[in-house]
Amino acid sequence: MNFNLLFDPLSIFFLFVIFAISLPSTVYSFGYLKGEYSFAKRTLAGFLLFAFVASMALVVTVSNVFIFLVAWEIMSLVSYFLVVFDTEHEKSIQAGLIYIVMTHIGTAFLIAAFLVMYQYAHSFEFLAIKNACQAMPFQTRNTVFLLLLAGFGTKAGIVPLHIWLPYAHPQAPSHISSIMSGVMIKTAIYGLIRFVISILGVNSSWWGILILVLGVISCLVGVIYALMDHDIKRLLAYHSVENIGIILLGLGMSMFFISKGLPYLAVFALIAGLYHLVNHAIFKGLLFLCAGSVYKATGTRDIEKLGGLIKKMPHTAFYFLIGAMGISALPPLNGFVSEWLTLQAFFLGASSVTGGSKFFLGVCAGMLALTGGLAAACFVKAFGITFLAQPRSRHAEEAREVSFSMKAGMLFLSVLTVIFGLAAVPIIGLLAKVAGFSTGIETGNMRFALNSIIISPQIGRGIYLSTPLVALVLAASAVIGFAVYLLFARLKPAIYKTWDCGYYKLGARNEYTATAFSKPFRIAFSFFLQPYRKTQKIRESFYHVRSFAYETHTTSVFKKYIYLPLVALIFKSAKFMRRIQPGSIHLYLAYIFAALLFLIIFMQKF
Repeated sequence: MNFNLLFDPLSIFFLFVIFAISLPSTVYSFGYLKGEYSFAKRTLAGFLLFAFVASMALVVTVSNVFIFLVAWEIMSLVSYFLVVFDTEHEKSIQAGLIYIVMTHIGTAFLIAAFLVMYQYAHSFEFLAIKNACQAMPFQTRNTVFLLLLAGFGTKAGIVPLHIWLPYAHPQAPSHISSIMSGVMIKTAIYGLIRFVISILGVNSSWWGILILVLGVISCLVGVIYALMDHDIKRLLAYHSVENIGIILLGLGMSMFFISKGLPYLAVFALIAGLYHLVNHAIFKGLLFLCAGSVYKATGTRDIEKLGGLIKKMPHTAFYFLIGAMGISALPPLNGFVSEWLTLQAFFLGASSVTGGSKFFLGVCAGMLALTGGLAAACFVKAFGITFLAQPRSRHAEEAREVSFSMKAGMLFLSVLTVIFGLAAVPIIGLLAKVAGFSTGIETGNMRFALNSIIISPQIGRGIYLSTPLVALVLAASAVIGFAVYLLFARLKPAIYKTWDCGYYKLGARNEYTATAFSKPFRIAFSFFLQPYRKTQKIRESFYHVRSFAYETHTTSVFKKYIYLPLVALIFKSAKFMRRIQPGSIHLYLAYIFAALLFLIIFMQKF
């Protein structure tokens, strides 16, 4: 085996994503860990962080399948140790257990896929496997694709393999959550692009359709669960599921268009997916760092116990608002550009195909639009309940702004969120090279932009967008609004407390809550969420109630109907196996005799 590193356009792109998020997260960690852990544990955290980043870099640069698996396993094990870093918390241990089990199930699928590839290539080198895959039988390639999808899908958090993600991300230190959500789960997307599109080759249109369906489901499931959750880090974790779904939409469309012989659309769809990949890494990394700052300052992740932090933590509030606008796809920030490109890919694709494919792509576009609206609603809740109104607890009242190193990490990613929105044209040009290399399509004669300010998915189609122009219009509107304010400020308007709907004693207990905000969505999606209530009355007498407790919850559908029955089946099987192993030497000798007898009969027959 040769230990050679790849520095082709695909590897360089993912290296950029890894280091662009890891660098500010590392700077952030200096202030985040200070005062929380001993010097020895901070040193251990630094070593694990270095190993984590190095293993991810190795995953996206090696050219040998065996070494890829070694690096993949190192990345998984180091991230496990980071998830359980707070060993005194039982939830961290539980989250780590779920994560390590799921990640090794995914690795098992990858090993199976790579062994099938090796059977035909007789080599672990990427190039030899790519050449051998061209002669691989049709059904075998389908099997390998499904194995790769299950293996990488587990790490990416594709529904229904996402069960580990809302457990692991909230329990890890916030700078690690930023890297795990922003970067680590993207290594699975790298694996799908490298091994499915580049090496295995798209075999049939149903591959792309399957990934599109999984992407749509992941989008909707992730954003719906995020709307219901009030733990700020778990809310962000569910949005990782949603945004992985959006990335899969671009990836699935690219595969579908390759199978249909539409090279321009195949490249354009993959550009949209890659653009959203880097955008999600930036704004999700930023939001996890902001959530860590809130937790550092208040000691809680429950947004129902926060409020009023915009006055206590103005810098963190501003950075969180930038990230929230980015993930909500509001112009002219980066999330808007990549989701707009994805929608245009759907529209252009629907106009280029016929029959049921046209209807299917239209439905997918509608689901993406619905996801964008729900995501915006979720971050209105997250920002409004966390930073606006009045403090809902003593911890929120006593909050203070975080240290310089933490603010520096958030500032860096905030700037990137703006830059990747305004500089869309040159970024699309660079991503076209990555997409062309990954698909094996020549992009030299393809144009995706007219000039430095206009983006056009396809010349002559009349679909144009200029994010700098949008920013200019918004800035001009703000200036005009401020001028109008100064003009009427001479009237000396009365300044009073936050609007209280006419109530003269507005307090923390009668403010709008996250639960109240999400209730309409809980009702709308009750067929999926299956909400239920718990009430408890403690009476002093029949007519007098001393206290009343009310709780409302939603059902974790995948946990209840898939994973818990599966775990119960495993334990039931284990109990059965224990019955046939009672410790009797006579019984074990009988097993050996029966096995030998079976083998003798088998050999005689064949």
